Amino acid sequence: VQLQASGGGLVQAGGSLRLSCAASGRTFRTVNMAWFRQAPGKEREFVAAVNWDSRSTTYADSVKGRFTVSRDNTKNTVYLQMNSLKPEDTATYYCAVEQSSFGTLRVTPEGYAYWGQGTLVTVSS
Repeated sequence: VQLQASGGGLVQAGGSLRLSCAASGRTFRTVNMAWFRQAPGKEREFVAAVNWDSRSTTYADSVKGRFTVSRDNTKNTVYLQMNSLKPEDTATYYCAVEQSSFGTLRVTPEGYAYWGQGTLVTVSS
């Protein structure tokens, strides 16, 4: 199983970025997918998750209304559209995938079995 995240970069406050995470090695259309982030010196924190059929999403309060998580099961890819970015959004962003099918959305890292390598997002003020 491999997860390849991309789309990070340097952006000014108020700008936008779209992260992508392509999964390979198994079928992911029946499992939930999520994004987490980790800033220097801080613990990894939940950002957003989307369930296996895209009917349900959940967000951290800090990104609600600014970020949108989505997925394309035909491409085994999960996306994170980030708008109105703030300096406090600066972090390495990780995609994650559950192992079990048809589960409820989880917001803790322990709920996810597979992780991408991370993509760095830097928001300048």
